[in-house]
Amino acid sequence: MQTLHSLIPGSRSAAVKDALVQTFNTIVLQEIILLTGGLSAACVYKIVVNDQSYILKLADPAEVIHDHSCMEAAASAGIAPPVYYLNKATGITITGYIQQFPLQTAFKSPDILLIELTKTIRGIHELPLFSKENSLLDTVEGLTTEFKTSQMLTGTAFDNCFAYYEVIKTHYPWYDSDRVSSHNDLNPNNMIFDGEKIWIIDWDAAFGNDRYVDLAIIANFFAAADQEEHLMLETYFGDNLNEYHKARFFIMRQICRIVYAMLMFRLANSSKEDGGSHDPDMQEATMAAVRKQLMNGQLNLAEYRGQLLFGKAMLNEALNNMQSARFDNCIKQLINIIN
Repeated sequence: MQTLHSLIPGSRSAAVKDALVQTFNTIVLQEIILLTGGLSAACVYKIVVNDQSYILKLADPAEVIHDHSCMEAAASAGIAPPVYYLNKATGITITGYIQQFPLQTAFKSPDILLIELTKTIRGIHELPLFSKENSLLDTVEGLTTEFKTSQMLTGTAFDNCFAYYEVIKTHYPWYDSDRVSSHNDLNPNNMIFDGEKIWIIDWDAAFGNDRYVDLAIIANFFAAADQEEHLMLETYFGDNLNEYHKARFFIMRQICRIVYAMLMFRLANSSKEDGGSHDPDMQEATMAAVRKQLMNGQLNLAEYRGQLLFGKAMLNEALNNMQSARFDNCIKQLINIIN
């Protein structure tokens, strides 16, 4: 059986004990489990105290001042699980543990799930604007430059993808003053359904951002068809939905696909144990195939093969969409508004 002493790093032990005493008036844990599968660098544990389950998270204190503020605001609004302990100086939080039901099977139809996810996004965006700031363009530029420099994968698909990205870079309104509180990493691992409502966890990437980021990320995971995309936008914008909203959303979907591809390639590059070359074949990497393998357990995003294949599929999906007539029309929409 794992214990507090066997799992908690020695350098964090005193601070963790202090957190437990302040929260529960005891350091006795009935159970402690290191949770795996997430992409965060923080150590996350499920703990049981007095027959109740909680989440204990140990993050880097230098990186969490704003992240905690975002999480606090979301918890106060009932979007994130309740916060029982929070220490910005030590990077330690204790929050509620939510017993999870699979999102894909918990709702009567994919449409109902999409509506609920979109309402959750709207709830996040209605929070007071997060004080943490970041540059979306700088993030994308940094990731693409890092990937190109690494030379881990090269070829026509990558050259074409980055050429289309240059078009986006030129015409997308990166510095639009319309900013909202944004989670920025609404992948399925960060959404928990308890049987009644959807909770959002892991606010490490949250900051004031372009509203289309959260919408695009959700769509890239859950909206495969045009009618599903329209349902999301109609739910979010209501009667105010217009062609410009649709254009911004479509272009942001491609930006987010490129970002997720770059992040997955970074993980794959660091996960490859032999340090050798990576399989350059891009033909078999489709999101439909990846989703199927993820759902039946054949693929794991915490492992090298899953990371590489998911990155390829995301990049292929972005490239296919950027080669479409719709892409050209959406770029024209952006240019017309600017002019």
